[in-house]
Amino acid sequence: MTAVMRLPPLPTLREVIRLYGLRAEKQLSQNFLMDLKLTNKFVRQAGKLTGSHVCEVGPGPGAITRSILQAGVKNLVVVEKDERFKDSLEMLAEASNGTMSAVLEDILRFRFEDHFPKEIYRDWQDECPDLHLIGNLPFNVSTPLIMQWLEAVSNHTGPFSFGRTRMLLTFQKEVAERLAAPPGHEQRSRPSVMAQYLCSVKHCYDIPGAACVPQPKVDIGVVHLTPLKQPQINLPFKLVEKVVRSVFHFRQKYCQRGVEILFPHGREDLLNEVFEVAAIDPTTKPYKLTMDDFKSICWAYYDICERIPGLIDYNYR
Repeated sequence: MTAVMRLPPLPTLREVIRLYGLRAEKQLSQNFLMDLKLTNKFVRQAGKLTGSHVCEVGPGPGAITRSILQAGVKNLVVVEKDERFKDSLEMLAEASNGTMSAVLEDILRFRFEDHFPKEIYRDWQDECPDLHLIGNLPFNVSTPLIMQWLEAVSNHTGPFSFGRTRMLLTFQKEVAERLAAPPGHEQRSRPSVMAQYLCSVKHCYDIPGAACVPQPKVDIGVVHLTPLKQPQINLPFKLVEKVVRSVFHFRQKYCQRGVEILFPHGREDLLNEVFEVAAIDPTTKPYKLTMDDFKSICWAYYDICERIPGLIDYNYR
């Protein structure tokens, strides 16, 4: 059994921030969690990490990093694009006695296969690999980043080339609520459908904004995502994303209005075909559509695209 790591005496996080002249940049939407009790609680949401492999995204000065190390992980790679944190992270890496390494790079260019061993790979239909993706994400990148990771889930690339890698991430509270919102919920939106058709999504709890430095104007939501063995809509990601984005483009109108913009002006025949084939009431509001409804709409649209060359590339704008 792997022993829980005890880090050697280190400067406190506030001392580290003073020592290296660090501060969270408002224009980068950075917010640091400083309380180790809170970071320990956050890391526990990932499940048992003893002996596991972890990639932490955007560690900043390393508060969550310390909690991950103390959870007894076998291997921790932190990926940070902000070079201001280089020295503080290298100090932690040195104290970890080889458990941790720091990579100064944009996470979207990071090659997971170069930093984690092949033996942790699991077939997609098997149990999840012993690899976790953990991050306290800046608000300004969290939504586009999760969309890119969801596409990677669909394609089994990046962190998901090892199998159904689990994610523990922070978002603005409202975004966290959207990701987990069920059909009919006021927060049901494009992120809800895109996340839930590919993953099991759990909105674990919220962290008060007052716990962060600097204090954001909103609270933070903690979300855990586990890729599904079978996607609920078994079609190409970009097609599903196009349909879902179009439907929610007119969120307060009938779903018919959003589906309409998938087709060139005047093709009411194709619009009617979608609802006839999908057997869905076109006057349903988008946020009330179930996953089965979206599946039916996507497949009806896919079949029409297969029949009409070039339609998939049509953009109403």
